Amino acid sequence: MSRQIWHHKDLVDIESLSREELETLFAQAEVFKASFGTRRKFDTLKNHTVGTFFFEPSTRTRSAFEVAARNLSADLLTLNESTSSRTKGETLRDTAMNIRAMGVDMVIMRHSAAGAASYLAKVLDIPVINAGDGAHAHPTQALLDSFTLREHFGRDLRGKKVTILGDILLSRVARSNIYCLTKQGVEVTLAGPTTLVPREFGNIPGVRVLYDLKAALADADAVMLLRIQHERQTTTHFPSLNEYTSLFGINEERAALMKPEAIIMHPGPINRGVELESEIADGPRSVILKQVTNGVAVRMAGMHLCTLFREGQL
Repeated sequence: MSRQIWHHKDLVDIESLSREELETLFAQAEVFKASFGTRRKFDTLKNHTVGTFFFEPSTRTRSAFEVAARNLSADLLTLNESTSSRTKGETLRDTAMNIRAMGVDMVIMRHSAAGAASYLAKVLDIPVINAGDGAHAHPTQALLDSFTLREHFGRDLRGKKVTILGDILLSRVARSNIYCLTKQGVEVTLAGPTTLVPREFGNIPGVRVLYDLKAALADADAVMLLRIQHERQTTTHFPSLNEYTSLFGINEERAALMKPEAIIMHPGPINRGVELESEIADGPRSVILKQVTNGVAVRMAGMHLCTLFREGQL
């Protein structure tokens, strides 16, 4: 591997990463993925304890981080909202400082408050990795999405077109993907109902907003579907799920509007029959399960690089 360029103790967003740092992370993820199936473990986090703080529900992200940590030889300490003293009024800072005092060497955190991971990264002297904070950011999801695109189309994504379809307004996945993709020269289209796709996003360089689904699908190399974020909606942004599906759900008829070689992506969980029909989710266009596998490799790479930087090895 060429010289690694990485300047961060923490991985809390995509905005702060340079193009060179993205390349370093993707190259490291390739190394880790090549080991899958060999049962090989790496020693980056040997004799280290990783604390997973998940204050919102998660299946894929939490499991992927736990597998990644074990692949790096870490011990795990699991904390969630129902078992933490936060239910008794303890602040996030006090929770983190107490866990740090017990010898935890890294924190992986999902939190409902935007900016929570960045705040904790300033408080703690150990790496903090953001597993999703409110509607703000989900950096490792965006990184694994780009890693999957690079596997499929090649490492140079310049000029590729990706349509992100669905609940853009409340999606941390969309926000992180916009930064990650445009940094690599990808042309991003945001599509969905007018109430869920603010026109202002079109002011971001490399991003356009479309409300015509046919036009949004026609030239896309990849279509990334997002679920409706019911838990973050304070008002109803469309009359019903059935109406959303009738206008923007991807079924066989609408998939036929895509280029033959275009792929389907989804960060999960899939609302089958709402944003995506099962025959498409499970069909030959879908790279959804590849995204899941790649999530382990990418998270291993992020944990590895942050640890090496913090310990003065980069």
